[in-house]
Amino acid sequence: MIKTIVIVVVVVLAGIFGYASTRPDTFRVQRTVSIKAPPEKIFARINDFHEWNSWSPYEKLDPAMKRTFSGAASGKGAAYAWEGSDKVGAGRMEISDTSPSKTLIKLDFTKPFESSNVAEFSVDTRGDSSNVTWAMYGPSPYVSKVMGLFVNMDNMIGKDFETGLANLKTTVEK
Repeated sequence: MIKTIVIVVVVVLAGIFGYASTRPDTFRVQRTVSIKAPPEKIFARINDFHEWNSWSPYEKLDPAMKRTFSGAASGKGAAYAWEGSDKVGAGRMEISDTSPSKTLIKLDFTKPFESSNVAEFSVDTRGDSSNVTWAMYGPSPYVSKVMGLFVNMDNMIGKDFETGLANLKTTVEK
């Protein structure tokens, strides 16, 4: 009986690990919202980390979070590091490229696990409105592939992006 249980467990684990190895080597999560505002007004909120407190959902997760700003005041070279509770972890962001229609941010997490990704904000004007897309993408190492079988990253992070974009919309449209 024990031998049968061990064999079943080994086969199930082999199946899980085998299937995980077939998952994509990269991931991308993104959400879009339409904001009734010119791109310059939106861009000002995204391109300056000091403004993120007014709309980013992550800023509200840990009021005691330690924040450090460095580099340029805004735009390319502006950097923001944080360290907080288990809800926010620790890491650093730096704007690596920016234009009125797109901002790219190098995003490095150190806690709860190490990873390096890219956050991208794009603004596409549509008449008197602007479509704003918040995306995050990067490599998906094997451990992430296994975790992804049990935790849907798109749902988890996507909800935060939806909240942040809704906050950004409210802030900018005031």
